[in-house]
Amino acid sequence: MTRFAAPIAEQIWDMKYRLKQIDGTPIDGSVEDTWRRIARATASVEADPAMWEERFYAALEDFRFLPAGRIIAGAGSDRSVTLFNCFVMGTIPDSMAGIFDMLKEAALTMQQGGGIGYDFSTIRPKGADVTGVAADASGPLSFMDVWDAMCRTIMSAGSRRGAMMACMRCDHPDIEEFITAKSDPARLRNFNVSVLATDAFMEAVKADADWELRFDGKVYRTLPARELWDRIMRSTYDYAEPGVIFIDRINQMNNLAYCEEIAATNPCGEQPLPPYGACLLGSVNLSRLVHQAYTEDAQLDIQALDDLVATAVRMMDNVVDASRFPLEPQAREAAAKRRIGLGVTGLADALAMVGLRYGSDEAATQTEAWMKRIARASYLASTEIAKEKGPFPLFDADAYLGSRTMQAMDEDVRVAVAEHGIRNALLTSVAPTGTISLYAGNVSSGIEPVFAHSYTRKVLQRDGSRTEEEVVDYAVQAWRDRHGDTADLPEHFVSAQTLSPDEHVKMQAAAQKWVDSSISKTINCPEDISFEGFKDVYLQAYETGCKGCTTYRPNAVTGSVLSVSETAETEPAAAEAAAGEVIYMSEPLDRPQTLEGQTYKLKWPDSPHAIYITINDLVVNGHRRPFEVFINSKNMEHFAWTVALTRMISAVFRRGGDVSFVVEELKAVFDPRGGAWMGGKYIPSILAAIGGVIETHMINTGVLEAEGMGLKTDPRADVQTLGSTRVSQCPSCGGTDLRMVEGCLTCASCGFSKCG
Repeated sequence: MTRFAAPIAEQIWDMKYRLKQIDGTPIDGSVEDTWRRIARATASVEADPAMWEERFYAALEDFRFLPAGRIIAGAGSDRSVTLFNCFVMGTIPDSMAGIFDMLKEAALTMQQGGGIGYDFSTIRPKGADVTGVAADASGPLSFMDVWDAMCRTIMSAGSRRGAMMACMRCDHPDIEEFITAKSDPARLRNFNVSVLATDAFMEAVKADADWELRFDGKVYRTLPARELWDRIMRSTYDYAEPGVIFIDRINQMNNLAYCEEIAATNPCGEQPLPPYGACLLGSVNLSRLVHQAYTEDAQLDIQALDDLVATAVRMMDNVVDASRFPLEPQAREAAAKRRIGLGVTGLADALAMVGLRYGSDEAATQTEAWMKRIARASYLASTEIAKEKGPFPLFDADAYLGSRTMQAMDEDVRVAVAEHGIRNALLTSVAPTGTISLYAGNVSSGIEPVFAHSYTRKVLQRDGSRTEEEVVDYAVQAWRDRHGDTADLPEHFVSAQTLSPDEHVKMQAAAQKWVDSSISKTINCPEDISFEGFKDVYLQAYETGCKGCTTYRPNAVTGSVLSVSETAETEPAAAEAAAGEVIYMSEPLDRPQTLEGQTYKLKWPDSPHAIYITINDLVVNGHRRPFEVFINSKNMEHFAWTVALTRMISAVFRRGGDVSFVVEELKAVFDPRGGAWMGGKYIPSILAAIGGVIETHMINTGVLEAEGMGLKTDPRADVQTLGSTRVSQCPSCGGTDLRMVEGCLTCASCGFSKCG
């Protein structure tokens, strides 16, 4: 029997987490092998590794504890990747040399698979004097463009794209340009952006007071606080960014306020971190802990929850010692504070299984109680580890116990910390779990509501035919198993389509009370919400204790995630038209014995050897499309990157979907040493020239209509029309099952995430 609750779960495991050799040959024969690999690796630092390996395996079994994807894919692999998900980089110096030192550190971190956050408030504003060079500063936005270009050239470890968060204080003189930067769809595509809103600013907004924009003690401009707030809100209303981070609340509630100051978060916002801060993530799957679901006696097994949390905390603490780090300062910071981020997934499913409607007062109360239990169990488990292994090195009992989080803790927890110290400075966080929730059987992700009770997914098979499979929410499938496939769902079953924004905020605030870091969550707003009503969502989040707020309002600019009908099927013909020729391949297509293709000669000026580019095509459903690329040169300096490019582009081509974005990505790469003039046009790099060759081939074979017609928005899909419903296509697999999951546009078919 398979351990997977749904076919999509096994496919996600195979694509994302199954350890394989470079040529794709599986090393993990089964998901049990994956669990064993993780358990063995995380137990290796214990005095009795055999005993802890079995305990860790038991926690992983049946998807009860879900380490973050970095750990599932990388633990025990002996590959040079980090097991940490989240990094905030060092403070950016306000100097050219310092800025580019930070750029290098960012590249090295993303190369090993880390998502990064930055506070760009430390860079002087545009137009400020630059001492000694008789010039004006270009401002932080210009350097964000440089970071964005760097990220575009780096594919993070595994199959994840680079992910970055850019933060800026609400009093920085360039904040207005920062707010609207992403209204240009071609700019800062690899960044999420958030405004750091201080308590003083929020009070000025409420009081309709003036607000100063200043840098290094100099006031550059004064404007009404409400005017600036309305600009933030208008951009978010129209473009879904920037997010808002209540930075003073984060620092006030921080257990480590006595030894650090936070000014940025990781890309999805759930981990506020100090300079060089790093955090690893993991989630307790609440849906697996419900006993006697859908009966009057349904309840979460609290003792099982306590035990699972204790094991998870120890396993995650061990990852701090087992992981590699891209930079030495990150390793030192992690070792000094031993931060972890244990959260939950399957909350909405668990609430449904015990008979509670997500978004109701009763559900919010139960959520708060469960999160408090997790916090208690986490802190007590960490004190037990501290008794054995010692507290984190920067532990100061008086200062730590004086933090607002610890002041709210039960007395027995405070006593335990006072007596034994605590192993991990911070312990809880609610992370995006879009892909691992699919891996666990399509449980509801994080603390989000169920997106859809079920949906139909098209899968392209090896022979070119397409099949359909129903993807059912875990709690809905449990109901069907009990009452039959045709049984109506109870009234307390709700989905993201039917909840009001204030119900979303209520659930976030209820969970936040007992989470010592933060929460990644999307507040879904209807398209027709008024601007004033939209602003009220953010004020409600601030007033109810949230540490940040991220919304998503579908509109003509942002596009729309798939609108799901709970009562009617989409017309097959319309779905076929919207889906395109290729939606998703369960596996890459086999290579035929022979393929038709063309070889192109590319001569780069001043290079002694030409580059030869062979592009072979495959005919799928009567259409010719590129299948593989071979790039060769006698210049041995080119050998490593031409081989890497050959493999990467060929892998993209074989997965299907609209692959024309490869052209635009290559054409956008610039060489800081300078480009060259070719055929009367300036080409910024050899890679851009290769992109031009591939573009020419695509035009000649009918894939592209003309030059410059390639897909320019790899992470952000074009909007298509399906009857009266707008549907976005996944840029990875071409499917239309897209949804916003904790601030990230996520594909339910293949697990692709805009945030990485």
